[in-house]
Amino acid sequence: MDDLGELQLRLGHSFADLALLQLALTHPSVAHEQGSPAQHNQRLEFLGDAVLQLVLTRDLYVRFPTFGEGPLTKARAKLVNRRALAEKGRSLRLGQHLLLSRGEDSHGGRERPSALADAFEAVVGAIFLDGGYAAAEKFVAQHFHDAFTGLDHIPVVDNPKGELQELLQSRSTEAPRYHVADISGPDHDRIFECTVHHEGRELARGRGKNKKEAEGEAARAALEILRRPISG
Repeated sequence: MDDLGELQLRLGHSFADLALLQLALTHPSVAHEQGSPAQHNQRLEFLGDAVLQLVLTRDLYVRFPTFGEGPLTKARAKLVNRRALAEKGRSLRLGQHLLLSRGEDSHGGRERPSALADAFEAVVGAIFLDGGYAAAEKFVAQHFHDAFTGLDHIPVVDNPKGELQELLQSRSTEAPRYHVADISGPDHDRIFECTVHHEGRELARGRGKNKKEAEGEAARAALEILRRPISG
């Protein structure tokens, strides 16, 4: 394994326990090659995933105070999808430091997206164990700063009503209309059912805990229907 000093500079964290970083970079193929229960980075990946989710969830919660669970969940998923994490692992050049089996190495394992994404999460877990939550939070903030900049318009991440209006108005000058079809349940736990119509035709229905949520679900259902490929 290459000297880890340069990597620690790129990470922005100097490890008190260097063995944690080494473990974060140890691919499971090593254990398979040795045929023994050798330690590898999957446990740290499990921990790092949870830490990453917590840090990003808190940041999204603070940055976007007017958005509900749905849009925030969509935004978080965009930040931590496997492709995005693999790219971060690649930008840190984690691949050149991975400890792999000979077979995995010879088959391009150092640049395999899954290996890079897993290693990135494992590094987050290692930093958390080595320096605590504050160190992990600092690392995540540093390496997700640009990604957050791209989320300035978070409604686009989950705005089915806007998407439906754009789709329909590309075909017609008439905008979709929404109606409350039903309200059920006790006062403290109402369920709204809304319909969405276009040019006199009902496109779909949706349900939610309030009118806005039900309209959004109706729009989402209409989008799914309108985007289905025509068979036959």
